[in-house]
Amino acid sequence: MSTNAPLIPRTGIGIDVHAYAAEDMPQPLWLGGLFWEGERGLSGHSDGDPVAHAAADALFSACGIGDLGTHFGTDRPEYAGASGVTLLAEAARIVRAHGFVIGNIAVQFVANRPKFGPRREESQRVLSAAAAAPVSVTATTSDGLGFTGRGEGISAVATALVYPAG
Repeated sequence: MSTNAPLIPRTGIGIDVHAYAAEDMPQPLWLGGLFWEGERGLSGHSDGDPVAHAAADALFSACGIGDLGTHFGTDRPEYAGASGVTLLAEAARIVRAHGFVIGNIAVQFVANRPKFGPRREESQRVLSAAAAAPVSVTATTSDGLGFTGRGEGISAVATALVYPAG
């Protein structure tokens, strides 16, 4: 009889929400690791990328090692204005340092704009490179309901699958 326990995957969920920046304080839009020229940006301590932030939070959740605020909170001035891609890469490094292997991350964001389909593969490449693991991204609208439907901001939900390193 083998004494080796099977590797059991762990899952995590991450959610991130950002309001659009005030008209009198314009910000660039960073979404899914990409800059969106001509689109109204989101407010936030870092670049406000809810897709990258939700992905990072899902990783932390899967490992039980805190959350985005624990590692990159507003009390950490070095992360002011930081790229979501940078935060995701650092989250992946932290997760691996805690003894986990990343299986994959899936993210869905809810927004009326921008039109995501034409840049989906580009976003997935950028985020997968940052996490050094497969990242898939999907988009939907809320059919005019809630703050995303009213065009007040963007929300994202992510799941992550990790395994204890063997």
